[in-house]
Amino acid sequence: MKFSKAVSLAVLAGAVATLAGCAYRSPIPLAENFELTVQPKVRSAGHWELVSNDVVAQTLSTLDKTGMAPGTQLHVALPPNPSAFDLAFRDFLITKLVQSGAPVLQDPGQALNVTYNTQVVRHNSPRPHFIPGQFTMIAAGLMAAYGLRHEHLDLQLLAALGATSLADYGASINSGGPTNTELILTTTVTRGGQYVARKTDVYYLENADTPLFMRPSYYKNVNMKVVSQ
Repeated sequence: MKFSKAVSLAVLAGAVATLAGCAYRSPIPLAENFELTVQPKVRSAGHWELVSNDVVAQTLSTLDKTGMAPGTQLHVALPPNPSAFDLAFRDFLITKLVQSGAPVLQDPGQALNVTYNTQVVRHNSPRPHFIPGQFTMIAAGLMAAYGLRHEHLDLQLLAALGATSLADYGASINSGGPTNTELILTTTVTRGGQYVARKTDVYYLENADTPLFMRPSYYKNVNMKVVSQ
């Protein structure tokens, strides 16, 4: 009897161990969301200018940190077969560099070479429109707790709720939500084949605006007429 009971307990323990082992094993990695982040959406030429201003500020700051002498000459190269964005972005860069006091040359010469590259990424999977509401809910909870103890709500709490609500919806609904198209923009400064400074950013694009960032093809569609012999 004792032997039979011992065998039963051993079988039970083995089954539990097996189930526990299965609970911590998976045929493939489980999906997990990243931490909450925000990504700007480029929707106007004015946004292109804002992007160029940020690129210039970061680039000049990096050059200063690398010990580059003030007044070092720069040349902004135009990408081959440029898109509408490429043409405008180069002008924005040159304008902001000159306004920042950087000497910009029309020809390369011995100047540092500033180049930029764009890559349009198209996702076929659906884009969930997540609207963060954590801060709004926290502020609303504080207001509710405060209101239970006082007859009148404090104006500061009303302002807090309004500000957090505005932040939540301004970063989500008013942006139109995420799209299937993204732009990877990389700006590089080189000298003699050596990387001196480099900056890469990612932005959302409206799907309908994608052609503005696509470089025109060298080949054009031609309608061919078939003639019978």
